[in-house]
Amino acid sequence: MFPEIGQFALALALGTALVQSVLPMLGAARGNSLWMRSARSSSIAQLVFIGIAFAALMRSFVVSDFTVRNVYENSHSLKPMLFKIAGTWGSHEGSLLLWVLILAAFGAGVALFGSNIPVALKARTLSVQAWISTGFLSFLLLTSNPFERVFPPPLDGNDLNPLLQDVGLAMHPPLLYFGYVGFSIVFSFAVAALIEGRIDAAWARWVRPWTLAAWMSLTAGIALGSWWAYYELGWGGWWFWDPVENVSFMPWLLGTALLHSAIVTEKRDAFKSWTILLAILTFSLSLLGTFIVRSGLLTSVHAFAVDPERGLYILGLLGVSIGGSLTLYAWRAPAMEGGGLFTPVSREAGLLINNLLLTTATGTVLFGTLYPLFTEALSGDKVSVGPPFFNATFIPMMLPLVVMMGIGPFLSWKRADLKGVFQRLRFIAVLAGLAGLATWYVARGGPALAYLSVAIAVWLLLATMREWAVRIKLLDVPLTEAIRRARNLPRAAHGMTLAHAGLAIAMLGFIGSSAWKSEEIVFVQPGSVIEIADFDVRFDDVERVRGPNYIADRGTLTVSREGEFVTTLYPERRSYPVAQSTTTESAIRSTLAGDLYASLAEPASETAAEQGAWTLRILYEPLVNFIWIGSAMLVLGGGLSLSDRRLRVGAPRRASRSTPVATPAE
Repeated sequence: MFPEIGQFALALALGTALVQSVLPMLGAARGNSLWMRSARSSSIAQLVFIGIAFAALMRSFVVSDFTVRNVYENSHSLKPMLFKIAGTWGSHEGSLLLWVLILAAFGAGVALFGSNIPVALKARTLSVQAWISTGFLSFLLLTSNPFERVFPPPLDGNDLNPLLQDVGLAMHPPLLYFGYVGFSIVFSFAVAALIEGRIDAAWARWVRPWTLAAWMSLTAGIALGSWWAYYELGWGGWWFWDPVENVSFMPWLLGTALLHSAIVTEKRDAFKSWTILLAILTFSLSLLGTFIVRSGLLTSVHAFAVDPERGLYILGLLGVSIGGSLTLYAWRAPAMEGGGLFTPVSREAGLLINNLLLTTATGTVLFGTLYPLFTEALSGDKVSVGPPFFNATFIPMMLPLVVMMGIGPFLSWKRADLKGVFQRLRFIAVLAGLAGLATWYVARGGPALAYLSVAIAVWLLLATMREWAVRIKLLDVPLTEAIRRARNLPRAAHGMTLAHAGLAIAMLGFIGSSAWKSEEIVFVQPGSVIEIADFDVRFDDVERVRGPNYIADRGTLTVSREGEFVTTLYPERRSYPVAQSTTTESAIRSTLAGDLYASLAEPASETAAEQGAWTLRILYEPLVNFIWIGSAMLVLGGGLSLSDRRLRVGAPRRASRSTPVATPAE
């Protein structure tokens, strides 16, 4: 019964989305207030209907209702309750239902909290959002029904992919989707503004909170996925430039550019056309990622679907959404006024360089991701574009960006005194150079680019702290006065400081764990000792243990340094009988200095297994935890900025004297 309720609720949601996609837009065109205000109730109704459907599917997973094909294929009665719940979005159909739920939630959020947004703009925005909902709800109902029944009902399920049965990955998809789909409302604002023919500072202020919320969630989702890959997959890495990793990273890069561009539009009434284009392209990349993951183009732990028909449907949605919005942009954008003027040395110019570097980097990642797919489609030849390409092209573009991040906050709007900025930062530059030299003295190995990167990361960290200290006049006024000034600073200023410092700290983790990582892969027997990074790791034994839905071989490793006991590590090799697959559970000793990482692989051979011999991977990853600390600071910085009262959703009211931009026909 409950699956049928969920199915009916989805049908009602689709009907509501169809009405919402037409009626408010017509109301805005005709000046009909009642039709425009209908967008509010229809947005809320759509959220309620999809919420009912999602709850019905989750209940089916919780009670192990194997008459539902989705539950049968992705759950098992012995699976822990947390992973039964996570199974709701662990499949193609369930994840798509979560997608449309978040899509509806953002629309309802604007309807409920956008009190100061003009009625016509809100109506158009929610109508565009309903266009997107209509496309995905129809896709869900026509090709990916999450409530399809199976008959006769099986006794038990096939279990969820064991790699996905992890706490970190249980939270990874919701956060990632919240970021992906969050950019949909920014896209809707942009298309609505193009239709209305009016973009101004008030519009940018309304867009910024939604952009920031989506960016925060996408940051958290990417970081959590990277952390999961690090400790779960057993290879000791946190990023592999996998195509599906890339399709989440590209919207993040453009979303970062969009955040900074919207600031210029708000503060200086400039970059209006560029901000609109970034809003369209950011969500377009989110849709592209959806197509790549669900089209069957890739075989990956990330990929949900291998049905080409589904891929064609999403490709159609992609063409309509991107093609339609870019056509509208090409028609309306030329009529937008340029806004405030600025000199080549100014904060606007610094943010423009920021945007150009981020978009160029996004284009590079896009090329490297799609080139093998196009080559294989056209010629049938498989071409690999891996980490060497991305490291050689992406990193050199990011280092100048980080340098500019240290300089930018010191620049004034319109016109800046470059000489004065350099005088403030020259001591920081000296300290950053000394940090690079000190790293070289201690490490005495690794690529020269690593030392330069350390210097640039330290530059950003110190420059960020220097800018914050200048704001509160630290050391220039009594401490009590500096504290008072810090309390009176806008939260967005504190958030910027925290986020920029977080990126610098994460950079140190990226550099340390890549340039100075130590690794040993050896065959071991009880009593074998491996030396790595001043540690002695003794392989003691392997024992068989049983989990709720798996059987594991658990190794015991005794770690010592200079004869002193340090810790004991217990890596596991798990076997899931129902899913007929195995996973690696790494064991990690974490400190700020670095991680000692161990994973247990298959025995070298059957004969070796009988003799107790195993394949053991041991790594030492310097500074790797700085990645997670820096990522957390990025998210917290975004949250602090979002809590700024100036960015409350719905503020400010649009000035009445502002006039719409002329359309080309006018």
